[in-house]
Amino acid sequence: MAFDGIVMHSVIDELKEKLIDGRVDKVYQPEKDEIFIHIRAKGLNQSLLISASSNNPRLYLTDKTKKNPTEAPQFCMILRKHLIGSTILSIEQYKTDRIVFIDMLSKDELGINREKRLIVEIMGRHSNIILIDKESEKVIDSISRVSVDMSSVRQIYPGSLYVLPPLQDKLSPLELEETSFNSALKLAEDLPVFKFIYTNYLGLSPIFSKEICFRAQVDSNQSVDTLSDEDIVKLFNTFKSLMDSIKNNKYTPNIAYDKDKSILGFHIIKLSQFESASFRNFDFISTLLDNYYFEKDLSDRINQKSSSMRKIISNHLDRAKNKLKKQNRELEDAHDREKYKVYADLISANIYSIEKGAKNITVQNFYDPELKDLEIPLDEKIPAHLNAQKYYKKYSRLKNASNLLKEEIPNTENEIEYLENVLYSITHSSDTLDLEDIKDELISEGYIKKSKKSKKAKLEKTEAYNFLTSNGITVLVGRNNRQNDELTFKKSNRDDIWLHAQNIPGSHVILKTSLDKLKESDLIEAARLAAYYSSGKNSNSVSIDYTERKHVRKQKGAKPGLVFYEDFNTISVNPNDELIQQQK
Repeated sequence: MAFDGIVMHSVIDELKEKLIDGRVDKVYQPEKDEIFIHIRAKGLNQSLLISASSNNPRLYLTDKTKKNPTEAPQFCMILRKHLIGSTILSIEQYKTDRIVFIDMLSKDELGINREKRLIVEIMGRHSNIILIDKESEKVIDSISRVSVDMSSVRQIYPGSLYVLPPLQDKLSPLELEETSFNSALKLAEDLPVFKFIYTNYLGLSPIFSKEICFRAQVDSNQSVDTLSDEDIVKLFNTFKSLMDSIKNNKYTPNIAYDKDKSILGFHIIKLSQFESASFRNFDFISTLLDNYYFEKDLSDRINQKSSSMRKIISNHLDRAKNKLKKQNRELEDAHDREKYKVYADLISANIYSIEKGAKNITVQNFYDPELKDLEIPLDEKIPAHLNAQKYYKKYSRLKNASNLLKEEIPNTENEIEYLENVLYSITHSSDTLDLEDIKDELISEGYIKKSKKSKKAKLEKTEAYNFLTSNGITVLVGRNNRQNDELTFKKSNRDDIWLHAQNIPGSHVILKTSLDKLKESDLIEAARLAAYYSSGKNSNSVSIDYTERKHVRKQKGAKPGLVFYEDFNTISVNPNDELIQQQK
């Protein structure tokens, strides 16, 4: 996407308008690379989000909130010490780069006013948030410390002198001049036009550069050295016109969507290059960025935190499925065990007629109603009576194995069902707290080793989803196995309606009404939720079993979320998130 220097320029204009002279009230750090600063300014409470995430580094005002850790990280404590109560003096962008200086005035331990500078560097995986003493330019601390072992070019740690990142040898687009533009063109040789623009001018992204080309009616992929004089004039004039609008703070924050509602791009100028796109315009750039990044960042963080769990559970699931195949093969082999007892009996009955060193014998099978002859393989290295014992032992072993396998196979099948449910819960987690819940469960079940560093403090638990049908009936939906058990056996009444997708992983769903009061519309809406929160979510039709909660039971020692039920009915529905969207 395009959080480039030009987008940053518009963000800074907005922050200046809304935050200058504001007072810092609170500082939070919900993620290891992200802080929220609450500021009281111009009679309003504002929340400034600053993220140094390698995937989504960004800076803007937000109305979203995140749950905070019970214990604040060290950098957060440093910021609280130096910034709470401070006044915001200035907010400046370094040239058109994605580097921002936020200067604040606060009192030190002796009550003397001192200026602190919070520096935000948005540079991909090298992004950082750095607090320095403005007068001495020494680093107080940073959200990501950089030692000499990590970088020989530039170190960032408490006490070090702050220096800017190595400067790129680029021109400022805000100071665009025709002479320098034409000179740069001559040196570009065979570069595509759009690439020439963003590689020569600071803070421009490919999407912005392509927009310049589109508006100038120049092929963005055309080689610079093939441009006509007319093309060059159009290109410069279009570029100049856009930059003049930006210098005059004339912005049109918008997101472009394709016909499938997927985002094509966003910027502070209308992206005319997407001719068949639909556009959503915003009054403020922060609102646009908040809408775009909140879901994207949450999705990225969930994927990052869940990847190791998914791998562990997938490995356990593969092993369990292979184990089940082996057990079923062994059980099938054990079904033939009776023939080995017959072999042993017939060898014993004919033991005196068996010659030493014989590799097989053919004897009359007195177990066969027609008394047919039967050929029995022998181990010529051992006597006849030991051959009989060998077959008796094999029969006994297979008999015991059969009994054992009949007990073990259901356990393996239950483990597969459990692991598939866990994998479903991980894949469909909507919050990082969901993942912590699942991780806690997997530790207790022995699938994940407990970290020596993990603290004994109880993790904050997520709550089940809570919806209302069109008739106002409550529907509860579990988000993981722990919640499924709680909903079914602790938070529901015996006469409540329990629903679950048939024979596939999914959530336990409780419709808080009884059969005698059940309306078909409520049942359909609850069933659609059960289908939506199942692995059949993307199917056209999902079979949903439903019964009174009193008919749902759990076997002693069964894994979380695993139940059995009886006296149920089945309804087929199309998964639908309409109820979810209405109540968001």
